[in-house]
Amino acid sequence: MTTRILPAVGDPDAARIFSTLLSQLPSAEPSPPVPDSTTLLDTLARLAVDSLDELPEVVLVHERIGPVPALELIREVALRFPAVGVVLVSSDAGPALFSAAMDSGARGLVGLPLSYDELAARVQAAAQWSVGVRRHLGRGAADGDALTGPGGRVVTVTGAKGGVGTTFTAVQFALAAAASGRRTALVDMDLQAGDVGSYLDVQFRRSIADLAGIQDISSRVLQDAVYEDRTGLALLLAPADGERGEEVDDRAARHIVGALRSRYELVVVDCGTQVTGANAAAVEMADVAVLVTTPDVIAVRAAKRMVRLWERLQVRKAEDTAMVVNRWSKHTEIQPALIEKITKTRATRTPVPAAFKELQAVVDAGRVQDLDNRSTVKQALWTLAGELGLLAAPDTPAATPAPPGGALTLRAAGTVSRLRRGREG
Repeated sequence: MTTRILPAVGDPDAARIFSTLLSQLPSAEPSPPVPDSTTLLDTLARLAVDSLDELPEVVLVHERIGPVPALELIREVALRFPAVGVVLVSSDAGPALFSAAMDSGARGLVGLPLSYDELAARVQAAAQWSVGVRRHLGRGAADGDALTGPGGRVVTVTGAKGGVGTTFTAVQFALAAAASGRRTALVDMDLQAGDVGSYLDVQFRRSIADLAGIQDISSRVLQDAVYEDRTGLALLLAPADGERGEEVDDRAARHIVGALRSRYELVVVDCGTQVTGANAAAVEMADVAVLVTTPDVIAVRAAKRMVRLWERLQVRKAEDTAMVVNRWSKHTEIQPALIEKITKTRATRTPVPAAFKELQAVVDAGRVQDLDNRSTVKQALWTLAGELGLLAAPDTPAATPAPPGGALTLRAAGTVSRLRRGREG
């Protein structure tokens, strides 16, 4: 049996040593090392789309991999790709780290400096375990059991700046997914100024901060923290006291989003407009990362600034970000095609029209779930949910999509010129 091995090693010297030793293992088929956690998760996700059998049997994770810490990365791989055997490679091979690695989902621990015999033994054990799991999953599929794959999908919604419609967009995406039949959770990760509860007229004693210090989030613990709304959404709200938002760090965010992903078909996360450790972790984990902007100079510059920040922090690449243009009209000088060019993101085909009068009554009442189906804003956002793959099955769009950004006309004068000057500078 050929064992496919994918090493995740950030250090070039260590990567060369890994490659040399792995190439000497019998029946081994090592892939070129990936340099960071983001590339590893992206690679595994791309392979998993085709088939479970396309995934490598073994993933080796070096202790100094980044930006996600090694144990957190192992936990994420084990949760999303449970048929992959993960082995941690570390200079500390003591019982404490071994126990922590096993708790995170690793199938073995190899000490540094690497020993051929120890590496071969751990890789072989992890590969045998992986083959056994896949054989079991294969029988389940043959018997008609539906496989859940790497868990539910996570979509994050982030605003370029305050006031661009981030929370409203996130809520409508979640409502559309729930209406299509998907079991959907909506998480408010705007930790100091979250308004999801206000938009849906919900008050609840629990919040995301109550899960921050819990290492093992069981179904019962999660059930106590989540509010089951009559709309069909499971709501995990931001803390009422903004200072409690500091309790939710990047580690806690990974655990919480991971726990939700394993129990819901879709997890929609409202990340607000500020970059924190928690929402940066959520954006990095997301299958779909949405950035919301409005077609004005200040918002588009803020969107570009956000994308550049994500890239510097190795959170998200610009081309992997979906740009939603809110409050668009055919008379707007700044069109989606120009925003796409400036930010280097992927502009969605359906811009959201500027029609606040349709929304004012339900927003003021805190009942956005009651927005009329004839609303052009609602139709556009629910069409967008389908375009982004958030609905349970392909549906006939509720509204005729607007022309793609590339087909919209641009005006070179005025506001556009200001943006171009800012881009050149």
